[in-house]
Formats: sequence, structure tokens, C-alpha cells
Amino acid sequence: MIDISMQYLGMNLSGPIVVASTPLSDSIDNVRHMEDAGASAIVLTSLFEEQLALESRALDEDLERGADSYPEVQHFLPEQNDYRMSHDVYLEHLRRACEAVKVPIMASLNGASTGGWVRYAKDVEQAGAKAIELNTFALATDRGQSSADIEQQLLTLVDSVCRAVKVPVAVKLSQSYTSIPHLAGQLEAAGARGVVLFNRFYQPDFDIEALEVRPTMHFSTPSELLPRLHWTAILYGHLKGDIGITGGVHSAEDVLKAIMAGGSVAMMVSALHIHGIDHIARVLADLRYWLEKREYTSLMETRGCLSRRSVPDTSPYDRGNYIKTLSSYSMRPTVAAF
Repeated sequence: MIDISMQYLGMNLSGPIVVASTPLSDSIDNVRHMEDAGASAIVLTSLFEEQLALESRALDEDLERGADSYPEVQHFLPEQNDYRMSHDVYLEHLRRACEAVKVPIMASLNGASTGGWVRYAKDVEQAGAKAIELNTFALATDRGQSSADIEQQLLTLVDSVCRAVKVPVAVKLSQSYTSIPHLAGQLEAAGARGVVLFNRFYQPDFDIEALEVRPTMHFSTPSELLPRLHWTAILYGHLKGDIGITGGVHSAEDVLKAIMAGGSVAMMVSALHIHGIDHIARVLADLRYWLEKREYTSLMETRGCLSRRSVPDTSPYDRGNYIKTLSSYSMRPTVAAF
């Protein structure tokens, strides 16, 4: 039997596929189904900072003070009913999920500032979470806020949470940071046990007839995996912590690429919404077949084999590849119509 076990955030996992944060995990039956299908760990749906702010009188007062200068701020803040779970309901769901399955359950905290994260990180730890994923999103819309300000805000948040809990903390990053290797190193120094590459942000679309800006949501495609592979391959070997890959993981080939780049786990969501939770079992079967056919004894043998530090030619990961790709492209000659 091929050994497909992996290690992630200090946890021994039965396989490489982790279910990333998704509304599918709001159901305990689905959580059990994910384990039965072969998921080695499950990240519960996110608990949002804005949700907690609406539950906190102190933060509500802060928002009201800001509303004097920016009245549109509260207009865009979702109503409490828009959130799936309150703080207490989330913690109870977390406890039930931990009791329902043997695989590790991880909590997801989604926010951009320190706020009450230390308190809530402690709460999810006490409720049974085996790890915490900080799903951060800081959108710079103020020209007075520098990239250094945003990174420092993130580092302060991570440092505060890591000092407050004993369970491992992973940071889910955006790919918009200027120097991802430098930031990843700083996050590790702040206490993070791993990074997750990358957060998928849903961009608004324009309705040019109604003159409205509307939110949009699209499932990922395998093509979105490429920047995740690129940066994982660059980071592998330069961090002590683990790397999780999320976004664009749909097939056994995608999982293999994620591990070969240097990832510890491949996180799956969109494929489950498209194909159903049983898709995990099909992907794992294909994965084992691929490894067995090539006479591997374990998945770990492949980890990092295509990382930047493992390949003889590093130019595909550097600027040289950009130049080579553009220079090698030639336009097809235009055929005149007669």
C-alpha cells in the first residue's frame, strides 16, 4: 500500500488533501462525509472580524465614531443576519465537529486587524481546534497607508495570536504582497507555523445598464494553481514551517504538482462544490495509481522535487523565464481573405 501520509503544522495527516474553509463544513453530516471520502483535515468556515465587531459594543462605538467622517462605511457593512454563524454558534459547531470525526478540525479566523482576535483564538483553541488559520485580507484603499503599514499590521496580528495560543497557527496570504519570501520569513519569526498560498479574493463587477457595482463569485479553475506552485517552489527549503496550497486544486495531477513544488498539503474547495464531496476519494485513488505505476513507496518521496532549489535550471522561476517566454512567442502570419 502506497503511503500518502503527510505532516502539516505538526500534525500527522493520513493524506495530502485538506478541505479548505467552505460553507459545506457548516453541516456536521458533510464534515463526516469529508472524513469518509478521505480528507485528512478540515478547515471550518470562517468566523469574520466584521461579524465579531457587530457583536461587540466597544467595536460598535468605534465604528460609529468613524461614521462621522465616512458615513458610507456602515452602509457597506453586512447586516448581522448575513452571517451564517454567531460567535457562540461557531464555537458550538466547532465542538460538535471535533467530536464527530477523528481528523483534525481547524478554525478559520477572517480579518485584517488585531481587535478581539486574541480572545477568539483562545476560544476556538478551548473548543477543540487543532490549529488556527488566519485568513487575512487588508485592502489598501487609502493612499496614506503604505505597504509597510499593511505588513506591520499583519505581523502584529500574527504575533499577538501566536503568543496567546498553543495550537499551531497558519497564515493565509494574498499574492499581492511585494516580497512574499521576506514576509513569509517575518511571519515565521512572529510565530506562524505555516503559510497558505493564496487567498482567492472575489472582485466586484460593473453592471453598466443599472450603473451598479455588484459582488461576484466564481469557482476556481486549475489554471489558478500556477502562481501558487511558483511561489511554493520558491519558498520551499527557505522556511522551517509548512506550506499549504489552496486555489485551483481539482485533480490528482494538481495535488501531485502541489507536493512536488514543496507543499505539505493541497487544499480543495471548488472541486467539491462542482463534483461533490466524494470527489476526494476519486482524486486519492488516481493519486495512488500514479505513485504505484511509477514505483514510489510514499508521497513524501516526491515533495519538493520540482522546487526551485531542487531543479538544475532555476530560470523558469526567475526573470529569465519571463524573457524567454515572450521572445519565443511568434504571431501567426495573417492570411489574406480572397
